Amino acid sequence: MIWIFLGVLFFFLFLGVPVAFSLLLSAIAMTLVIGIFDPQIIAQNLVYGANNFPLMAIPFFILAGEIMNAGGISRRVVHFASTLIGHIKGGLGYVAILAGVMFAGLSGSAVADAAALGAIIIPMMAAQGYDIKKASGLVGSSGIIATVIPPSIPLILFGVIGGVSVTQLFMAGIVPGILMGTGLMVAWYIVSRKGNFAVTEKASGKERLKAFYQAIWALLLPVIIIVGLRGGIFTPTEAAVVVSVYAFILSFTVYKGELTLRQMPSILVNAAKTTGVVMFLAACALVTSWVITVAQIPDELVSIISGITENPTLLLLIIVFFLLLVGLVMDMTPAILIFTPVLLPVIETAGIDPIFFGIIMVIVLSIGLITPPVGTVLFVISGISKISLINVTKGIWPFLLVYIIIVILLILFPAVVTTPMEWITGT
Repeated sequence: MIWIFLGVLFFFLFLGVPVAFSLLLSAIAMTLVIGIFDPQIIAQNLVYGANNFPLMAIPFFILAGEIMNAGGISRRVVHFASTLIGHIKGGLGYVAILAGVMFAGLSGSAVADAAALGAIIIPMMAAQGYDIKKASGLVGSSGIIATVIPPSIPLILFGVIGGVSVTQLFMAGIVPGILMGTGLMVAWYIVSRKGNFAVTEKASGKERLKAFYQAIWALLLPVIIIVGLRGGIFTPTEAAVVVSVYAFILSFTVYKGELTLRQMPSILVNAAKTTGVVMFLAACALVTSWVITVAQIPDELVSIISGITENPTLLLLIIVFFLLLVGLVMDMTPAILIFTPVLLPVIETAGIDPIFFGIIMVIVLSIGLITPPVGTVLFVISGISKISLINVTKGIWPFLLVYIIIVILLILFPAVVTTPMEWITGT
């Protein structure tokens, strides 16, 4: 059944059939093989997949990101980061990383963060003599931090498909996200030592205070999310609604003038288009997940892998290597939707914490966003910087290496993820 599922899925993907329909067709093929095909059951599971309360967080976080980018909130965050560390050697690189971490707490989307950050900071870095390949690689690498720090859309998808607490996943992603930012700073320090570029003038205390005041309302967003979730004030879905309303009010009051009511229809349409793609994918994936369970594919996979190793660490390393290969040929969202129901029973049988595995899986698959041939963030950054995909990839590799090292360290020391999560959530 494993080979039937994967064979049918990748056959249709190879033909160019959209991922959602490929998932549905693979599910139908499995039901035909095991003799339980019923169009009504398929339709019911498809509707049930979309009618999912935690998934409702996604459209609201997407809407919040659209509003913040249009309302100038992103630009103010970059300006604040620039006043803090823009004056040191390679300062704009550190600004990109710091702003990337801040952005991660606002939108939850790597592509949205990379696009917003790249449009602002890549032209600034080019004007000051930075190597455009390294600058583009750094900005792209900073963008994928958004997949780990709450409100992460990939973590919401993993939680829904895997039946895992989204709140715990959010809390577990904070420390790894900060580690990713710290790792990028170390790598940028090494990469930029020999650079010959202009250094901006050090901002005065008054300028920093003014920039902080302009950005403080935006920076409060991740605080609102974390405090609200930790205090049980709202669920992740309700947090998404709060963030959307907050971003809307912020753009029309504190930051008034940049966003107008005339722009709202296009913002709503863009958010709706993105939401439609993600929600339909999730619904199709939940149909496939149901068939996978009925067909006992996880049990087959457990028996196959247990014959290779019973060591949880070695098992996790094997799965990580597999997911790295998956990330090279498949976008992150479908990869999470397809492989979460297959791999989760395997790691649970091995005694691995599903929350910990969710963080590892999301980090590893997010690496695929900055690797060719299908790295979505690579294409975004290439378009913004107006250089070839090959040149962007050349600028990515030092930061890619850092991320792989971080994944290995997290696997060897899982308490780095689980202990802060338990402390924050009180579990």
